[in-house]
Amino acid sequence: MPERRIRSGAWDDEADEAAFQPLTRAEAQALRDRQPQVPVWWVVAAQAAVGGVVAVVAWLVSGDTGVFGSALYGAAVVVVPGALMARGMSSQISSMSPGASAVSFMLWEMVKIAVSVLMLALAPKIVQPLSWPALLASLVVCMHVYLLALLWRRPAKKQRTGT
Repeated sequence: MPERRIRSGAWDDEADEAAFQPLTRAEAQALRDRQPQVPVWWVVAAQAAVGGVVAVVAWLVSGDTGVFGSALYGAAVVVVPGALMARGMSSQISSMSPGASAVSFMLWEMVKIAVSVLMLALAPKIVQPLSWPALLASLVVCMHVYLLALLWRRPAKKQRTGT
């Protein structure tokens, strides 16, 4: 691979273009097989399950149903907007072209943030009595399920070579 050199304050793009080789269909498939994706609905379901467990643990530790409801609502603040975004990103429009996909992602991410903020703002009216520590703890734990999704990826398939 040629070295990148700075030429008059800019990167030498000609060397980069010469080194670029598009992937064949087989190479692209092999790359996809080595980097498997976790289905987004699995992540949303895992967040809901973790949120339920956190709410039950909070109730068992505190003995207070208000803490249970607050923790459950904290999980919903993560799960509901995440499910909306997952549904929006799996539509036909978002997979039409790379540009449409990028715009769709930004749009659904804004919807997700807006719904999350709205749910947090409405929490004192919806959850009575509200325990902010339980709500926020559940919210943070459910958000970290995204990080665990990286560990859930199945191992890459071993390629057999016939000799």
